[in-house]
Amino acid sequence: MQDGGGGFLCLCIEPYCDVFWLKPGDEVTVVPADGALGPRFSVVAVKYRLVVWIFEGGDPVRVIVGCTVVDGNGTELPEGYQWPAGRSLY
Repeated sequence: MQDGGGGFLCLCIEPYCDVFWLKPGDEVTVVPADGALGPRFSVVAVKYRLVVWIFEGGDPVRVIVGCTVVDGNGTELPEGYQWPAGRSLY
């Protein structure tokens, strides 16, 4: 996914609300944990936020809790990446 807007965009990976902040032009990929069978993504857009759930085989009861977020170079990003000073989730 890519931030095509004019400001920060918050990427929130559920169910633990792992947060990554994207600057305009930033591009990231969410990679489900190894061994995840048939992952399906559910993405909800909320003002300045994308909330992502990953389900195994599309089953809403089987939430995949492990994933990695990488940038365009394949570098793993830490949770809280680029959190803007003074900014909250809400």
